Amino acid sequence: MTVETDASAALLADLGERLPGLRLLTDPGDRQSYRSDETAHWKAGLPLAVALPTSTDEVAEIMRAATRHRVPVVPRGAGSGLSGGSAGVEGALTVAFTRMNRIVEIDRANLVVVTQPGVINAELKAAVAREGLFYAPDPASYEFCSIGGNIGTNAGGLCCVKYGVTRDAVLALEVVLADGRVIRTGGRSVKDVAGYSLTHLFVGSQGTLCLVTEATLRLRPAPPAKVTMLAFFATLEAAGKAVAAITAAGLTPCTLELMDRVTIAAVDDWHNLGLDREAAGLLLVESDLPAGAAETELAAAITACEGAGATQVVRAESASEADWLRQVRRMAFRAMERLGTARMEDVGVPRSRVPELLTEIERVAAAHDVRCGTFGHAGDGNLHPTFVSTRGDQAEEARVEAACQELYRAALSLGGTVTGEHGIGAARRGLLELQRGEAAVSVMRAIKSALDPLGILNPGKVL
Repeated sequence: MTVETDASAALLADLGERLPGLRLLTDPGDRQSYRSDETAHWKAGLPLAVALPTSTDEVAEIMRAATRHRVPVVPRGAGSGLSGGSAGVEGALTVAFTRMNRIVEIDRANLVVVTQPGVINAELKAAVAREGLFYAPDPASYEFCSIGGNIGTNAGGLCCVKYGVTRDAVLALEVVLADGRVIRTGGRSVKDVAGYSLTHLFVGSQGTLCLVTEATLRLRPAPPAKVTMLAFFATLEAAGKAVAAITAAGLTPCTLELMDRVTIAAVDDWHNLGLDREAAGLLLVESDLPAGAAETELAAAITACEGAGATQVVRAESASEADWLRQVRRMAFRAMERLGTARMEDVGVPRSRVPELLTEIERVAAAHDVRCGTFGHAGDGNLHPTFVSTRGDQAEEARVEAACQELYRAALSLGGTVTGEHGIGAARRGLLELQRGEAAVSVMRAIKSALDPLGILNPGKVL
């Protein structure tokens, strides 16, 4: 979408007149800082300006003005996304929700929390924990990603194997539509089947259907402290078989994460943790069942790992050791970024086919002569092969792109998906029809057209 200069100027003047208290960034340096998200390989556009609203009313007025002047709008949370979903569009207005960062209510009686979208995931977790409650969605970036961004991408994380993705925790939303109308979906009732499930439609839409201004999220009583272990393997095939064995045994660990040899070495080089660098892979396994049930579950997981050929099992003996083992996995992507330009992919397969996906990742990386470290949520079949190229080496970047395209098709051939939790965004837009089919995408386009007839909400993303 091309934005006319006259329309852009008119929009900024209109916002200045109607919302004199709105913080609006127009300096080139300020706009540049909101240009990109964490998708290092995606070339984003420079925003026309950046609006920082503090209320739903301001967001609604922004959208009414954008509709009047037909200027596109890009919603943005913390900018931690990995699919280009909140990356700038040239000449579009970016609406950043960092100032809408208030936890409105913690409702213990109904086990819900009401929050604005700019609240950081870790801050929400800490606030409800002080009330003896637990918010389950747990992205690896939880210390700096926002709830609004989590909702926009339907984010996953380390606990998905047991607690599901963000959508499973969203009960209700307040959203602003493209024309500025404000609607509420869902509610606090445990059961509510009135009408179409608009809440589930908006979760994961990456700002292409609405702007989320408030969310009502499901809480749980705080679980006991986790019992944690690492299991090391001589081959990735053995690690994959251990994942399959844990699943087949009917176990539901709250965490079942994998890292391969390249990732292990990258993390160990960064923090000198004394990890087993000879291992081809490791699994992080955790249980949060009560009392002795956690020990029983972990013992069964150890049996499954040893049966698959684990060479070493390390048990955490305290809460601090458990946190240390967990951080090994959380540091994976940042450790890979230190090696060059890191492109984290997000493919998923049915859990029983994780061993085959690991084999395909190794084959694709070797075929295209690219460096790849794999880590991710093995327990739910969602892995993050991360390709690393030398900064500025265009030939190597082209090989990485070819490897990614082959990887997507390999995942689909295994009955999987081209994105498990990061979203289609801009970076995977061309793959949606390949996975969902022409008819399904045409239905999505019809929904988009009905809610955003001018096409001003996050243009060029998802569809």
